[in-house]
Amino acid sequence: MSVHPSLAAKGKGKRQRSVLKRFERLKELQEKEKWKPEDSVFGLPKLKVVRWKAKKTKKAVEETAAAEQPAQAAATTAKTPTPGASSGAKEKKEQKPAKK
Repeated sequence: MSVHPSLAAKGKGKRQRSVLKRFERLKELQEKEKWKPEDSVFGLPKLKVVRWKAKKTKKAVEETAAAEQPAQAAATTAKTPTPGASSGAKEKKEQKPAKK
């Protein structure tokens, strides 16, 4: 069953739209001087919507790489068990009282 639009999450539709509304198209056409206020608002030409992604700066890329290195080292040490150590699951079972 689908969710009614009034109940849907508000932040969900915050992605890039491929179609502009009429007032947005008029604004773009005025900036490009292809439409004047005395012209008709019907039969407007289509406009290409420019999509762009924000590129990461070199500094941000270095910070993420530096943050990943300690995390990877910690993950490798966590995977190797120490000799003589028992697993935590067995200890938890021993601590629980028996059911009656």
